[in-house]
Amino acid sequence: MNLPPDKVRLLRSYDNEKKWELICDQERFQVKNPPHTYIQKLRGFLDPAVTRKKFRRRVQESTQTLRELEISLRTNHIGWVREFLNEENRGLDVLVEYLSFAHSTLVTRSNTLPSRRTLKNSRLVCKKDDVHVCIMCLRAIMNYQYGFNMVMSHPHAVNEIALSLNNRNPRTKALVLELLAAVCLVRGGHEIILSAFDNFKTVCSESMRFEKLMEHFKNEDDNIDFLVACMQFINIVVHSVEDMNFRVHLQYDFTKLNLEEHLEHTESDRLQVQIQAYLDNVFDVGTLLEDAETKTAALERVEELEENLMSERLLDVENEAMLKIVELEKQLMQTNKELDQLRVSLVTVETTCTFANSQVHTLRRMVREKDQTIRRQSRLERQAQEAQQAGGPGAPQPQRGEGDGGVADSASPSPPPCQSRPLLTCLPAPLSCTAVKIKKPIQTKFRMPVLNWVALKPSQINGTIFNDIDDESILQDLNVEEFEEMFKTKAQGPAVDLTLSRQKLPQKPPSKVSLLEANRAKNLAITLRKAGQGSEVICRAIQTFDLRTVRVDFVECLMRFLPTEAEVKLLRQYERDRKPLEALSDEDRFMMQFSRLERLGQRMTIMTFMGNFSDNVQMLTPQLHAMIAASVSIKSSQKLKKILEIILALGNYMNSSKRGAVYGFKLQSLDLLLETKSTDRTQTLLHYISNVVREKYPAVSLFYNELHYVDKAAAVSLENVLSDVKELQRGMELTWREFSVSHNATLKDFISRNESRLSKLQEDARIAQDAFEDAVKFFGESSKTMPPSVFFPIFVRFIKAYRLAEEENEQRRRQEQMLLEKLEQEDPSPSQSPSHRGKRQQQELITELRRRQGKDSRHVYEGKDGAIEDIITALKTVPFTARTAKRSSRFFCDPAHTEEHY
Repeated sequence: MNLPPDKVRLLRSYDNEKKWELICDQERFQVKNPPHTYIQKLRGFLDPAVTRKKFRRRVQESTQTLRELEISLRTNHIGWVREFLNEENRGLDVLVEYLSFAHSTLVTRSNTLPSRRTLKNSRLVCKKDDVHVCIMCLRAIMNYQYGFNMVMSHPHAVNEIALSLNNRNPRTKALVLELLAAVCLVRGGHEIILSAFDNFKTVCSESMRFEKLMEHFKNEDDNIDFLVACMQFINIVVHSVEDMNFRVHLQYDFTKLNLEEHLEHTESDRLQVQIQAYLDNVFDVGTLLEDAETKTAALERVEELEENLMSERLLDVENEAMLKIVELEKQLMQTNKELDQLRVSLVTVETTCTFANSQVHTLRRMVREKDQTIRRQSRLERQAQEAQQAGGPGAPQPQRGEGDGGVADSASPSPPPCQSRPLLTCLPAPLSCTAVKIKKPIQTKFRMPVLNWVALKPSQINGTIFNDIDDESILQDLNVEEFEEMFKTKAQGPAVDLTLSRQKLPQKPPSKVSLLEANRAKNLAITLRKAGQGSEVICRAIQTFDLRTVRVDFVECLMRFLPTEAEVKLLRQYERDRKPLEALSDEDRFMMQFSRLERLGQRMTIMTFMGNFSDNVQMLTPQLHAMIAASVSIKSSQKLKKILEIILALGNYMNSSKRGAVYGFKLQSLDLLLETKSTDRTQTLLHYISNVVREKYPAVSLFYNELHYVDKAAAVSLENVLSDVKELQRGMELTWREFSVSHNATLKDFISRNESRLSKLQEDARIAQDAFEDAVKFFGESSKTMPPSVFFPIFVRFIKAYRLAEEENEQRRRQEQMLLEKLEQEDPSPSQSPSHRGKRQQQELITELRRRQGKDSRHVYEGKDGAIEDIITALKTVPFTARTAKRSSRFFCDPAHTEEHY
């Protein structure tokens, strides 16, 4: 039965009765005639010499012959189909020729004009179903992989299928469109279909491609099957291509043919499904352009936010890593100092031991000499006794002490040390004095007369009766308004109600007196408006160092308006004259209260210091850490030391014959490595050094990874940083002095929280300065002549130039390798075997095929017969959409797909 594997598995699952019925059906529909029988009959229909009477008899048989041929092509085994299509029978050419003959009455071809008899015969054929059945025969052939390839490669087959759209039978036109839509989904099929419609346009004299198709679509309103097939074909031919520009071009072809306007008047549900599928695939270029612009702006914003976020994260990570590195470097420096101290102690101990050993040796020698003297004296005494005994009693005796080698020891006691006791000095206790409370001036509604009394000075109050008097509490008990009304000076108006002063102001604005210079008063007014606080609130906040009430930036602005001596004299003179404060402008009244604050300049400076302290510490700490890390890493890097050793060796090699060998070089000499070029001027000395390191010393090629934060240290001005640290120290000392006077809780809290931070910052500054000086001295430079802004950029430039030289060397090596491979391909070595060269050519061919296949994402028609029928069936079930184009094309290469879904 010539069934595919999936149908064989399905057949085996049936029972025997069902299998027998299928076999009987197969035998009933099996056509027993060989292929050449049908071919001879078709050629007989095409014989131009046959008479019209004979042709009328034959044409009655043509439809039945074609039906039998279609059944044979559809049901017989593949061998029968191959025999029909082989070179001997050329069945495909006969079918295409018969189809072309059937079109003769409908199509006027430009190359040949049909005879009158041919036109009459063609009219007879067109009245029957021969074109429809002939298309079914071609469809049956195309359902096999072998036949499909032959139809696609035939120069006229697809063109004749497309020309069949001129047939008057709507069923035939629907069949043609279904077949052409299926071909569009095959790789290369879309181009063939468009070429066929270009031929259709030429043959049928269309002004635009697809013009006849749209005419049929608009005129066949009563045949839903044709309309569905036509709409399905339009959807697929437009939207099955991957190139968006080409898709829009095809879409515009149908737009010019008024497709969208015609679609608005359709009512069939089946057709509506295909129309909706087409509309879902339509590209609105204007909307896409707007979306693209919006997306571009959004992506730019997202990229900007991501960069900012990454920068912040990177900065945090760098600061954390820098902090860890600095702590380790500090520990290393401390350990090295302790090691140096231990070495000094060891040398001292060794010296002491050596001196002690020499003393012990001297004492031992003296003891030995003493023993020898004693033994010699004992021997002489024995000899004298022996001589006396031998000489008799008349012998003279030696005097005692003449030969005595004893020594008399004399010791003079040292005078006792002179001791002295320190004199005790008693200082008189300071006189105790009670602090006098500063009294605020009282603001009265009326000018009051002056009481000419003689006042005691505040220093004279202590110990008097006035020491315990609280006159302010008395004023709270008195009716001061009555007192003012009673004792006010003459020629004054009614009392001024302070609460209604603002309401009365527009009615009769009082004249204001300004003691400040005009521009200064104007700028002060602008500054006070920014604060949004009253004069009393601002002065109270400054008095208590309250940075929550007034911001530090306002305090900095206000420091420009510290009262001068001249302004203070004017304000005090105004007070002594007892002139009303209400007559002053708001700025002058503020300056009046502002100038009364004790140690005003010092308070403002302290508030500015307190407000900016955290920001200054956060700004200075990373700079100091970068300085420490860079200095210590440069000094301790063994790989950098090796690089400099290589440079020194090569430099001495180049200069020793003329200038003699040197023992070191200045760091600025590193910049000259790029100026020393090879003979051919293609590379510099640094390029050569990079190659030497790569080939001979690969372990040190990444020396720059050991140099931490050199680029950050290059941007640090150590002098400015140390100056800022000293400024912070002076600010803290000033805060301490103020706290010792006022004992303010805010100052106490600030000092307790930040004094340790300042101490740590000072320690970091000292370590950074020492580390930098050690690093500069280590390279034979002086910190006075080479600050960090000069020292570290040398290494930054050297690292950048070295890495660039590495990249250029690597690029040069790749180019040389590519050139060598190209030369080997052009002139293959005789040593390579033919099989090796053939294998390499085969690999190159496979690579080229893969590259070309990558240009089209549609799958190849291969590996499975019956795919055309599967595609047509699937398209009738589910409308084609551009999003499922790749999934639909799986019918060409996925055998399991049919079994899974059908």
